[in-house]
Amino acid sequence: MSQDYQSRIAKALTLIEESEQIIIGAGAGLSTAAGLNYGGQRFEEHFSDFKEKFGLTDMYSASFYPFRTKEEFWAQWARHIDVNRFREPARQLYKDLLSLVKDKSYHIITTNVESQFEKAGFPNQKIFEVQGNYAYLQCAKACHDQLYYNETLIKDMVNTIHECRIASELIPHCPVCGQDMDVNLRHNNYFVQDEKWYEAQQAYDDVIERIHQAKVVFLEFGVGYNTPGIIRYPFEQMVYKNKNATLIRFNKDHPEGPKENEEKTVAFTEDISMVIDDLQRNGI
Repeated sequence: MSQDYQSRIAKALTLIEESEQIIIGAGAGLSTAAGLNYGGQRFEEHFSDFKEKFGLTDMYSASFYPFRTKEEFWAQWARHIDVNRFREPARQLYKDLLSLVKDKSYHIITTNVESQFEKAGFPNQKIFEVQGNYAYLQCAKACHDQLYYNETLIKDMVNTIHECRIASELIPHCPVCGQDMDVNLRHNNYFVQDEKWYEAQQAYDDVIERIHQAKVVFLEFGVGYNTPGIIRYPFEQMVYKNKNATLIRFNKDHPEGPKENEEKTVAFTEDISMVIDDLQRNGI
């Protein structure tokens, strides 16, 4: 590895070791680096029938496809959720990240929705999943704020898929208003934030409130410009305002940041798994 890379590893190690608090911010790039790709071989393996019938090219775009029937809509979502949430064990990268920070004070904010942090062993009380979770359904019109764990229903749906359709009797309906159900994801104005969501938000906010001038390291993984206002911009602002804060950014496509934070940022465009492994082997 290059000396430049070695020096960045050494600097990141020192910052993490000397930190009083670590804030982890994770976007889709972290799960992609862990092997949870929504296209390519994984898509071909699990969605070849949808590709043939509808011309779909990846799981992400498939979730926005205007299916004509509810049976087709839920067939796509059932398999999508099953493949990415219930069948998928904890990926090694998430386990390695836990090993990296387990002896430090840390908290997590993530836009990812497949529960890899929880599966890897991170405590639930340290995780704020801002955008929802594949494992829950909600009323599509948010007539009430209760969420419904969906594993049994999803498995039943998957087992009935035939010609990209589920059995009609499995289409879920809201137990309160009787209308459609939806996956608990922030994709429209009806996203339900239940009591546990607000508790997670408060726990995160409480940590942020305590660290204004503390020696903080923000570890930002795979956060681009899809929803930069959730993690990327707030991290940059907090680093700018706190003279003792540093940002360690892992992003192969968008490592850049504001020039005001240039001296307080360590950026890695290399493979995240490799960097985390090197950080572990070199001292943490």
